[in-house]
Amino acid sequence: MSKDELIVKLWQLLDEQINANVELRQTIENMQQTADALNQTIDGLNLTIEALSQTIKELTERVGMNSRNSSKPPSSDGLEKPAPKSLRTPSGKKPGGQPGHPGAYLSVQREPDETVQHMPSVCQGCKYYELCVSRACVGETRQVVDASVIIKVTAHQSLEVENCFVFGECQKGEFPDEVRAPVQYGENLQALAVSLNTIGAVSVNRTHEILSSVFGIPLSTGFISAMVSRVANSLAETMERIRLSIASYIVDHFDETGTRVDGKNFWVHSASTLLYTLLTISDSRGKSGMDEGGVLPIFTGIAVHDCWSPYWKYEDIIHAICNAHILRELTGVEDNNPNQTWATLFKALLLDMKSAKEAAIAAGESFLSEEVLMGFETRYDEIIKLAYEEHPLPATPEKKRGRKKKGKARALVERLDALKASVCLFACNFSVPFDNNEAERSVRMIKTKTKVSGCFRSIKGAQDYLIIMSYVGTAKKHRINPYEAIRQAIIGSPEFIFA
Repeated sequence: MSKDELIVKLWQLLDEQINANVELRQTIENMQQTADALNQTIDGLNLTIEALSQTIKELTERVGMNSRNSSKPPSSDGLEKPAPKSLRTPSGKKPGGQPGHPGAYLSVQREPDETVQHMPSVCQGCKYYELCVSRACVGETRQVVDASVIIKVTAHQSLEVENCFVFGECQKGEFPDEVRAPVQYGENLQALAVSLNTIGAVSVNRTHEILSSVFGIPLSTGFISAMVSRVANSLAETMERIRLSIASYIVDHFDETGTRVDGKNFWVHSASTLLYTLLTISDSRGKSGMDEGGVLPIFTGIAVHDCWSPYWKYEDIIHAICNAHILRELTGVEDNNPNQTWATLFKALLLDMKSAKEAAIAAGESFLSEEVLMGFETRYDEIIKLAYEEHPLPATPEKKRGRKKKGKARALVERLDALKASVCLFACNFSVPFDNNEAERSVRMIKTKTKVSGCFRSIKGAQDYLIIMSYVGTAKKHRINPYEAIRQAIIGSPEFIFA
């Protein structure tokens, strides 16, 4: 091969190599683009996996929520009741009434209405029966207490005096103010009907069936509804007195619960003290519904409530948090995050603070010493620090917009950190209770009424019911029999409960 031919061959080989390099470079660029696309896909899948994992965790926590580890009511537990059902720890005492407890029982009546004597069965037919009866003495007495239904009809007659010697005209007797119709039901029967429908949580139809069956009187459903409304309307001034009394107290309890009115969601708001109860209803669960109750807008004392955010919009009051809610949430953290220890430590801290306060009260003291309080504060801060370490914020890409999703446990940690003063207020001020049971007891019968009778058919019916239950709840706190309180309201003396 000549020199020129060799040069041409080399140039051909060089061109082929250049072309191969170009193709190789293009292949590398394509592979790099493919790799970048795969990396983006992997990043997206990782985000999806993380989101799904968080969703699975939240759903798992939601499935595991019950009345023991959350704010869900016991009625939502279904047939599978949580064990243990209560957050209370065993006291070591025997079940039943404790020594010194007065108890409640049937007492023996010294003068019964009827006495029935029983001779031995072997004496029946004996020729000495009459003699033995005259010589027998009472060996044992057992009493049966029963109730009999007696219908009492009182006829009021207006007498007329013809040609009065003083006035010269025909004078007629006046009927009492409460006797307004030719035939009407008496105050006791009216009070019983209203009591069954409100205190007893019995529907209007069932109240009609019960009373009509027992008394044999055609007691209509319309009369029952009208009677409940009439009693509620007569309590307007009493409700205003209750509202102002609650607003003037130092420590008030607040809560809210949902109910159904004419197929729609409404909210019952409760404001209560040791002596008064006020229940109102609104289509709003938030601040506007609370304002309609008329207590929080003018209240300036200490408000005990859960951590529902609208309560914190009232800046002129001191806030105290219900620690029973906190304990349930901490139990939920224990159930769903078994590797974390801070929740158990925080529960122990709250219960230790509660025990220290109870021991101080039993010893006649009105406050805990500064040393004891400082010890509790130090433990509080150490547990919160540990909680942040055990439950950090989940990692999210820098490009992701919006707030990072915290989860229930992390949100609880931040809330306990920010609301330290409100959580511990019960230990610093002995007039503040550990929990908000006072308010929860006030709204508990709403669920009972809904469960037994169904939803309210009108907002007026719901308002009437809540007015009467506010009145009855206040009466019970003043040690007044609820039935007697309603009877007094019917005869026009509702202020009787404050006497």
